[in-house]
Amino acid sequence: MRTARVERATKESHVLVELNLDGQGVIDVSTGVPFFDHMMSQLGKHSGFNLTIKTTGDVEVDSHHSVEDTSLAFGQALREALGDKAGIRRFGDSMVPLDEVLVQAAVDLSGRPYLVHRQPEIVELIGTFDTTLGKHIWESIVAEAHIALHIRVLEGRNAHHVFEAQFKAVARALRDAVSLDGRVAGIPSTKGSL
Repeated sequence: MRTARVERATKESHVLVELNLDGQGVIDVSTGVPFFDHMMSQLGKHSGFNLTIKTTGDVEVDSHHSVEDTSLAFGQALREALGDKAGIRRFGDSMVPLDEVLVQAAVDLSGRPYLVHRQPEIVELIGTFDTTLGKHIWESIVAEAHIALHIRVLEGRNAHHVFEAQFKAVARALRDAVSLDGRVAGIPSTKGSL
């Protein structure tokens, strides 16, 4: 079973993430940050993962700790669920439109964390959500998942659309990358490990 259960507890938050890479896109996300719930739900649904996230945090301060710690826990769960990565496709990419927005995402489940993130300037708030957390979400996921991730917003102006299309594009790229490929014998690397 390609599953993981990660709990992360600090003085600022408590996070539970349950992840099944071979799911049907069944999601149950509650972080105390409604817009972030919406984004992580997109990630679960469009990747085809079964994803449960339960976060309680000091949102009375702001949403930073809850968003960051949830992202770190999700990245760790992704890494753990992948195990030794035998038989996976390893690489995935997608191009996702959302009205005026077009996002390109590419991922390598390489074992090496690296992020390239390009998006236009957008408003600082979507409702009460701090959009400056956007890049930090991806940094946190990448750091714990040990993956290389490229995200480029090629077109777009509406902040909600810019965010949502990124989560959908990354989800579709991950869906391909974690897929098992019958033509892959063992670890998909000439080094013999990822």
